[in-house]
Amino acid sequence: DSTAGVGTLTFIEPGSRWFAGLGHAITDLDTGSVLSVKQGEIYFSEIIQINKGESGIPGEIQGFFSSSSGNMGLIAKNTEYGIYGSLYDEVNLEKFPKPVPVGRREDVKLGAASILSTIDHEGVREFSCEIIKLANQSYAGQKGIVIKITDQELLDRTGGIVQGMSGSPIMQDGKLVGAVTHVFVNNPTKGYGLFADWMLEQMGG
Repeated sequence: DSTAGVGTLTFIEPGSRWFAGLGHAITDLDTGSVLSVKQGEIYFSEIIQINKGESGIPGEIQGFFSSSSGNMGLIAKNTEYGIYGSLYDEVNLEKFPKPVPVGRREDVKLGAASILSTIDHEGVREFSCEIIKLANQSYAGQKGIVIKITDQELLDRTGGIVQGMSGSPIMQDGKLVGAVTHVFVNNPTKGYGLFADWMLEQMGG
């Protein structure tokens, strides 16, 4: 079977050219089980429209992929904590901003933060949020961070967090601290995040 969907690339490690995205697995719609990956690719996508999220009704970013958009790399792993793989050599990393440091989970704190996401043709943009809860995790979990979107433009456009924003980097004090994983279905202004520590750990195996 084939599967395709819009999600967000979280980061690229420039030395190894390995990437991480989504922050959760691609799963079988019927069984909910994690799909094993025989082969897969990631593509640039273009946003068509946004279905705004409301209480009880998850919103969605709708986009399309085409061969002209360009495929970026191969998916090697589909795990509970995201998809991982390597970029093709011809993908030019100069188009991305300079690398940012990763914040360790013990350094993440409650308060002001931001997410990086793409909601229209303007590309990746920064939107303000607040980290309102942190879990003291000694092992990986998709719900270590709880954020609340505070950016008025994002709230007006999407209602908060919508499908397709999974994997959006969570930034605090100039550091990557996590990735958006899930939305609160009854309150789309809030969502969960996975600590960046755990994503780096997945890349090691």
